[in-house]
Amino acid sequence: MSGSPKYSSVGVASGYARREAELRRRREAERRRQQELRAAERAELAARRAREAAARRERARAEAERGREETAQRRAAELAAHTRRLRQDQAGAEARGLAEVRRLLVRARGGGQAGPSAGLDSLEAALARLEGRLGGTEQLGGAIEELRGRVVGLPGRPAPGADRAAVLAGFEDRLAAVGPDAPGYDPEGRRHCAELLDRLRAESGPGAATTFDALLGTVEHALTRHALTVADRHRTAEQTRRQAEERAEEQARELAAARAEAQEAQYRRAAAEKAEHERLAAALGEAADRLGIVRRTVADAVAEAHDLAAPDLAARLDRALGSVTDALAARAGQDALDAVATLEGVLADAELRLDDLHLAHTRRTDLAQALQDAMLGEGFAFVDVDDHGDALLLRFERPSGARYETTVATDADGGSVLVYHVDGEPDVALYPPAEGAVCDATEDLLERVHEAIDEQEDFVPGELTWDGKPPRGQAGPLPDVIEWRRLR
Repeated sequence: MSGSPKYSSVGVASGYARREAELRRRREAERRRQQELRAAERAELAARRAREAAARRERARAEAERGREETAQRRAAELAAHTRRLRQDQAGAEARGLAEVRRLLVRARGGGQAGPSAGLDSLEAALARLEGRLGGTEQLGGAIEELRGRVVGLPGRPAPGADRAAVLAGFEDRLAAVGPDAPGYDPEGRRHCAELLDRLRAESGPGAATTFDALLGTVEHALTRHALTVADRHRTAEQTRRQAEERAEEQARELAAARAEAQEAQYRRAAAEKAEHERLAAALGEAADRLGIVRRTVADAVAEAHDLAAPDLAARLDRALGSVTDALAARAGQDALDAVATLEGVLADAELRLDDLHLAHTRRTDLAQALQDAMLGEGFAFVDVDDHGDALLLRFERPSGARYETTVATDADGGSVLVYHVDGEPDVALYPPAEGAVCDATEDLLERVHEAIDEQEDFVPGELTWDGKPPRGQAGPLPDVIEWRRLR
């Protein structure tokens, strides 16, 4: 359009200011109420999550305790079974050992070794005492072997006139009674006894009585020495066996303890992994819950920001929302919590700014209505209006065909401003002279419009001015908050 744009700042009357302040208070109260509702919902969800987490921890604690108890019971049962097997084996070996000693004593009495000097009665009493202790927790192997050695080592010189074949058989029985493992314990003594018995057998025929009798003492000494040597080495082997069993039992206990420690470490690792998983799940759940509370509000705020021509605000909300959804998709719990906290803060700031934008939009709408009423009162015809979000563009036409475009905008300080573009008035030059443009008739018309606006008692228009205005008014630079070319 031709001519310089004309503009005027517009203040508000006291009554309108009071109504606007009341509207601001109501919007602030509603904003706080909505924020409190969201906070209460967050608190309720947090309390529910806390109860669920406590229940999960209690279940996990009970499960871990149950697992430890079961493991301990299993280890105790295994150790008891192992000990029981060892004790049964030991008891069986001791019972067999006592039975052998009993047979040796019976053989000793039947073989001519009876009598006070043989000490068979005391040996019988010792055997009875050991038999009474059989089946207890005490290990009797050493005592049994000692008693066996005493029985095997009993002197057994044959009675005078005894049959040589019977004597030889008795010696052979004594050698056999030393035990089948005797060659392993005393191979040299076994071989020597066998050689002596061979010599004695060779001298058992007719005419060799003197030699036979002379060998009896040697054979008796050799058998006694062999029996004592075997008994002593048998005791040593039994002691070694018992020590090995004790070591094996201790190793079994150590192995059980190591397994228990490994199991406990596994429980701890599993518990730590589960706790970390639950911590991540809790963080993601909390972030998702908090996002669910504000998501719809954020979407509404973005739409309002676009409607009110605040794309920077809409973009900031979109970025904050995207950070939350990205963190949730990446299952980054702490990042999601940080992002949703940022989104909540951005939303609170956005709601405050949207309140200001809404109030400014309401003021522009009310001012546009007041302008329209005033223009109609001066004979203008209303054509249409465009809402640019941060400004309203109204078009009017006079009966003469002159066209007026009026922008209702808000300056950088939040004040209202009217900007006119006029085309078709005779006093509006297409190319104003350098010394200034003169628009007296148009100025008078617009001032009457402003007076009519003032008479409505809501708005107070200021002086109408334009670039190059002569001294009749006070010209000044155009406000820098309106992109006039964009709005035309």
